Amino acid sequence: MNFLRRFFSRPTALLGFVVFAAIVVIALAAPLIFARGPFVIVGMPLLPPGAPSLPAGSDVLGRNMMVGLAYGARVSLLVGICATLCAAGMGVLLGSVAGYYGGVVDDLLMRVTEFFQIIPAFVLLMVLVAFLQPSLESAVIGIALISWPQVARVVRGEFLSLRSREFVEAARTLGMRDAAIIFTQILPNALPPIVVISSMMVGNAILAESALSFLGLGDPNLLSWGSMIEGARSAMWVAWWTTVLPGLSIMITVLALNLIGDGLNDALNPRRGR
Repeated sequence: MNFLRRFFSRPTALLGFVVFAAIVVIALAAPLIFARGPFVIVGMPLLPPGAPSLPAGSDVLGRNMMVGLAYGARVSLLVGICATLCAAGMGVLLGSVAGYYGGVVDDLLMRVTEFFQIIPAFVLLMVLVAFLQPSLESAVIGIALISWPQVARVVRGEFLSLRSREFVEAARTLGMRDAAIIFTQILPNALPPIVVISSMMVGNAILAESALSFLGLGDPNLLSWGSMIEGARSAMWVAWWTTVLPGLSIMITVLALNLIGDGLNDALNPRRGR
């Protein structure tokens, strides 16, 4: 309860939470609200917002922009959350092992981490997605593979500072196995920075997926915010809403996630708690 009170006492965190919750509700309810799907042509191309039954207008093919925005939220959130979960899982596993054991194990795993960090992240992402064939799964795998090193470094730093604490030494004295110490003793105490960085990684993953879709490397069978912008490039000067609305959707979602991350950072900060 203290955590929730500290989190919601920050107006920007509350705003970010409300906006992101609304986006999630819209994404989940899209198939119920718009049963015909986002690829159905409903009228003339490039009808402006406010046209009959088209509050957000139509795109270059005459599809309902409102439906596209709702279904695009599903794709962006799915990729962002799944990629973040995969990256966080990899980063926590490798970072905890490196930080707990140290020595040769730490050096080896950190060299692997540095290998992924010295390669330009988005270039590596494009190569991976192109190699695996553009799809939702390849986007999740590619984004996870370029995102896990930052989690691994944060977790490693936390484990290096916690592995010599009294409660860890007591667990070793009681005969607990290393895996049990890592996951039941140290990791729970290292969760706050992991939670904060993961919330912001969702926003970065959404940006990466949108960029992939804009470049034609997204799933061709799904409509996302990035693919909406890519498909409307030729009409952006005569129909501003075809690119501005999906661009605003990306910006608002990422901004909301960053506000949530800032709020989590304050709420989980022990000094602020005291």
